[in-house]
Amino acid sequence: MLMSRHPANRLASAINRIARGEAAGGLLLIAVAAAAMLAANSPLQHGYHELFHAALPWSPVPKLDTLHLWINDALMAVFFFVVGLEIKREVLQGGLSDPRRRRLPVFAAAAGMAMPALVYLLVAGDGGEVPRGWAIPAATDIAFAVGVLGLIGKRVPASLRLFLLTVAIVDDLGAVTIIAVFYTPSVDLAWGLGALAFFAGLVAANRSRVRRVPVFLLLGLGLWLCVLYSGIHATIAGVLAAFTVPLRNNAAGDSMLLRLEHALVPWNSFVVVPLFGFANAGVALAGAGLSAVLDPVPLAIALGLFAGKQLGIMAALVAARALGFAALPAGASWMQLWGMAILCGIGFTMSLFIGALAFPHHPQLVEEAKLGVLAGSLLSALLGYAVLRLAPTRTA
Repeated sequence: MLMSRHPANRLASAINRIARGEAAGGLLLIAVAAAAMLAANSPLQHGYHELFHAALPWSPVPKLDTLHLWINDALMAVFFFVVGLEIKREVLQGGLSDPRRRRLPVFAAAAGMAMPALVYLLVAGDGGEVPRGWAIPAATDIAFAVGVLGLIGKRVPASLRLFLLTVAIVDDLGAVTIIAVFYTPSVDLAWGLGALAFFAGLVAANRSRVRRVPVFLLLGLGLWLCVLYSGIHATIAGVLAAFTVPLRNNAAGDSMLLRLEHALVPWNSFVVVPLFGFANAGVALAGAGLSAVLDPVPLAIALGLFAGKQLGIMAALVAARALGFAALPAGASWMQLWGMAILCGIGFTMSLFIGALAFPHHPQLVEEAKLGVLAGSLLSALLGYAVLRLAPTRTA
């Protein structure tokens, strides 16, 4: 008993609880972002850049000739596959399956994507390629945001956590749509037809009640390869493949989708996303300093995430309450709702990803976008945590 009261033992117990809880993914992303920034602004800078951007001696897919491309176009396809599984499950069986329950999160997510885009365009201006970055502050990083909620613990009502998860999932669907529609410059017809053929094969396997995972895996790999060479970003293949995975339960009450989601979520949270974060979050500040965040692109992104997100979501909540459009999350105070809206401004993974797509031929703008994403996400995480920590628990 005395041993358990020792400060070192109490610290170890706290760390163990965090590592096993939902805060772990968010804490890991914070550590990864910090490590990437340190590597990019230290004597390791050259090695850090060479690790991810130097040409590989050999690649099974010639188009992916650097480690950075393998992470962004292949590993991130796994990330989007898991996102697709989550979206399908939520739409068919979860919080988005009931029209009454999905009204508010869909409305809030739409406003929470539109307002940051508007803030970006107003602040960044219309010079050259800059407007292409309008979607960078639009999406929420679900792992980061839920990780911060996990640090707060039981002070946050379960209804608010569920609402945040649902908004983030709708955000993800919106981000996927934006990538497919607005960041696809051209499509190679032959490869596009090949992608359609593999997608049709996946749909046929679903309708034929095929239960063998390798069949879906092989068809999914073919779909990914065709999409990669078609000109559409390869990660879209992950979402399309996920939508064809069967959700129908077997005799044991299980399904292929639930098994795959359960198996892949830990790999997604602790391998794929951290690797992506470490490869993409490093911003060299030499010769610029922190004042660089006041340049138009990083400032527009940071304000879009930090101010635009909370303004859009809170406006949607107030309007929904005033119009009787939908009920607010049960047991949540207005201050807690505000804290949740602030946390939605954490855009780390998806924002970094869209930043690279928005400025493919302007590396300097990509670096500026990273700085804005990191600044806006950090401010949102810190203020959101503080507001939720101090918020009263009176109901709205």
